[in-house]
Amino acid sequence: MNADERIDELKATAYTIPTSEPESDGTLKWNSTTLVLVEISGMGKKGIGYTYAHSATAHFINEHLKDIVVGLSPFDIGKISDDILVSTRNEGNCGITRMAASAIDGAVWDLKARIFDVPLCSLIGKTRNKIEVYGSGGFTCFPDDVLADRLGGWADYGFSSVKMKIGRKPNHDLKRVRIAHEAIGDEVQLFVDANGAYDAKQALSMAEKFNQYNVTWFEEPVSSDDADGLAFIRDHMPAPIRIAAGEYGYTVDYFLNMLRKGAVDVLQADATRCGGITGFMKTAAIAEAFHIPFSFHCAPALHLHASLCVPNFYIGEYFYDHMRIENIFFEGAPKPVNGYLEADLSQPGLGLIFKYQDAEQYLVS
Repeated sequence: MNADERIDELKATAYTIPTSEPESDGTLKWNSTTLVLVEISGMGKKGIGYTYAHSATAHFINEHLKDIVVGLSPFDIGKISDDILVSTRNEGNCGITRMAASAIDGAVWDLKARIFDVPLCSLIGKTRNKIEVYGSGGFTCFPDDVLADRLGGWADYGFSSVKMKIGRKPNHDLKRVRIAHEAIGDEVQLFVDANGAYDAKQALSMAEKFNQYNVTWFEEPVSSDDADGLAFIRDHMPAPIRIAAGEYGYTVDYFLNMLRKGAVDVLQADATRCGGITGFMKTAAIAEAFHIPFSFHCAPALHLHASLCVPNFYIGEYFYDHMRIENIFFEGAPKPVNGYLEADLSQPGLGLIFKYQDAEQYLVS
């Protein structure tokens, strides 16, 4: 390695942003979201990456992972990824440790592309010029009129698919799905996400009823840890409805097991959890080998460039909460046009510039 080809500095900070309103899904409630930002400097350039995780993630990066990364070449992303994986063996390669590694990996990819002064998608190699996304954010806490307004707004904005949360009150879900369908019309596909709130028989019963309302995507009808349960549901699901899961995957083995079990019609992955851009691209390649379409979970600004390079990419999530945060914190956050995202190819790396002054009020770590 050339002595000048080294990472000189790494810093992680955490920012907690209140939601614009209380939010909930089938299993959780929340009123804030924390973004952990990683900044990596080397060869006269700075790269940024991030994850959505507890603020303790920033402390773990600064106290444990920083010394592993500083001094390595920004070109040797595979070595950086492997060194972090080995160093976190005793902490466990999931949860906070994996989200920390993911944020670092995204920052190194951004740095490498900025050193070469090219967009990240050009560095990796594009397979397309734009990706389709679906509007997401029909939370279970929304009154019926707010649900209709929010999803109808996504449809009016040009999305051909929108997603709502279900599962908190199963007896009310069919009514909510009907209201959502009426709000978006027959030409827009309705996606539903139970976040693992149902059991298998309950999920099948609900799917048969949802089928009349143009539901074409059923995400995590049962826990994504239950690959056998997902496979059972998939085998008995009405033909128009695809089973999707994978957002909570941290390792390649997790995704491989899900695919071997035949658990999904669409494999999801989240680069803020699965090992960053490196893990995301590995997972996409595994899905391609199984002839399974691929999708990203949340964080649209982070996923855009990598998704442009995935041959089997299907659709991504334009999640209300993260879309709002990314527009507050980053110049260059992509905005959909008729349900599609395109990268700004005039900007290097991820094309994002962190707005320190706007973010300062949310700093917690």
